[in-house]
Amino acid sequence: MWARKARADTLLGDEEREELMMTRRGSPSPAPEDRTPLHASLVNEDKDSVTTPMTPRDTRNFALLVVLYLLQGVPVGLAFGSVPFLLKAKMSYTQIGIFTFAQYPYSMKFLWSPIIDTVYSKELGRRKSWIVPIQLLTGSMFLWLGMNIDNWMAQDQIDVGKITAVFFVLIFFSATQDIAVDGWALTLLSKDNVSYASTAQTIGVHSGYFLSFTVFLAFNSPEFSNKYFRSEPQDVGLVPLGGYLKFWSMIYFAFTLWLVFLKTEERSQTDQNEIDIKSVYKIILSIIRLPHMKSYMIVLLTAKIGFIANGAVTALKLLEKGFSKEDLALTVLIDFPVQIIFGYYAVQWSSGPRPLKPWLIAYCAHLVCCVVAMLIVSSFPKDGVVTSSYFYMVLATTVTTSFTSTVATVSMGAFMTVIADPIIGGTYMTLLNTLSNFGGTWPRFFVLEAVDYFTVSACSVLNENGETFSCTQEPGKSQCQELEGQCLIQQDGYYYTSTACVMMGATFLVLYNAPTIRYLESLNPKLWKLPKEQS
Repeated sequence: MWARKARADTLLGDEEREELMMTRRGSPSPAPEDRTPLHASLVNEDKDSVTTPMTPRDTRNFALLVVLYLLQGVPVGLAFGSVPFLLKAKMSYTQIGIFTFAQYPYSMKFLWSPIIDTVYSKELGRRKSWIVPIQLLTGSMFLWLGMNIDNWMAQDQIDVGKITAVFFVLIFFSATQDIAVDGWALTLLSKDNVSYASTAQTIGVHSGYFLSFTVFLAFNSPEFSNKYFRSEPQDVGLVPLGGYLKFWSMIYFAFTLWLVFLKTEERSQTDQNEIDIKSVYKIILSIIRLPHMKSYMIVLLTAKIGFIANGAVTALKLLEKGFSKEDLALTVLIDFPVQIIFGYYAVQWSSGPRPLKPWLIAYCAHLVCCVVAMLIVSSFPKDGVVTSSYFYMVLATTVTTSFTSTVATVSMGAFMTVIADPIIGGTYMTLLNTLSNFGGTWPRFFVLEAVDYFTVSACSVLNENGETFSCTQEPGKSQCQELEGQCLIQQDGYYYTSTACVMMGATFLVLYNAPTIRYLESLNPKLWKLPKEQS
């Protein structure tokens, strides 16, 4: 039997929603007066904040959330990280830009989140009704893809359209699972410990992402495997992409079966209140129409423009210039535990009375890291020999850039938690998170295309007509390889594009984002709530 319901936190009373908002900040105290600014409100909360130890039940459910979020992060790490790296050997930046369309479902999930929130089977459970089939479909797709993808990637001309379509579906499944898990997190943990849900998400998603990006790329690299694990060199890495996908398909199947037979989903009291899908979409429109939301949306959609070129191209440029894959793999492997440690301090830093102050500082530091990264790429040793000092510069820049990104993400998430109306907290947070994700997704295609557009290159040998020809795009690159020539770059579009991104990021920061952030941060959290008749 199927029913249409609202989120677990959709129809709370006024006192309950005030209490829940304070609980998410770690304080049981009541909400401040309407005129109290955000920073003053949080100062008052911090004075009375208490730490509630988790019960054994909450500990088990916290571990469950970590695993659910980890499974979500596995396909995300592949689509956002590993696959573009593997494709670069045979594709231009423009073609990789086409593949980035596979990342879009994660940035558009609020479009179908009301369906996930309101339609479910009472027998299976509100959240398991979506998590179970989605994970079975993802496991099946991983298994099928594991049997075929190595052959696809071995082809001289990779079908970028097919690869993009397959990973688009995988990211759609991951985004859908994220909606259901976010909703379940609100009822899995007790009210006193519901704030730990964001911690579980951070640990789980980042672990899954790094396993599929950082760790996988390292053990997929023949150079890394031969250097650190083999006495006799081989042409393949320890972990092929197909085998990695098959392994995770078995994990998906095993964990989903455990979820079906051994984990019961408890019904919350608010599940008795009915609301239709149309009403949830109206709530989303009401959120967008809030007086200060349009300004905040512009910040979210422009905040990552300055960093796109650095994040999408810098590592690929290092490999292109001759930085070895094993050194790059070692760099990202070192970066992983460092970010886990630094992430804890980022959370503490962003829990103060001004949660967006760390964001502003991290934004400026990230822009500086982008400039330093360009200098490091431009100073790559001409003889191709990577010295220890150069490696440590790459490592230091990688770690610092990742840390600034972590601080910015945590800081923005802390602000979202404060302003989200607890009455429709799940829908509210989904909307804000997808807007933030989209801010880092929509410029990526244009940035990668710009790198090729501003690059001037020519093959070292002439074509059959005795003429020089460009090898920037894939057809010319393949032709140059067939003629056993080398692609000589006369003008590198990376520097032009990355410089333009940094300048736009700095301009947005000075003229709009910084003043707007300071203004929005001064507002009372109650001004972000929906009118009672709309919620």
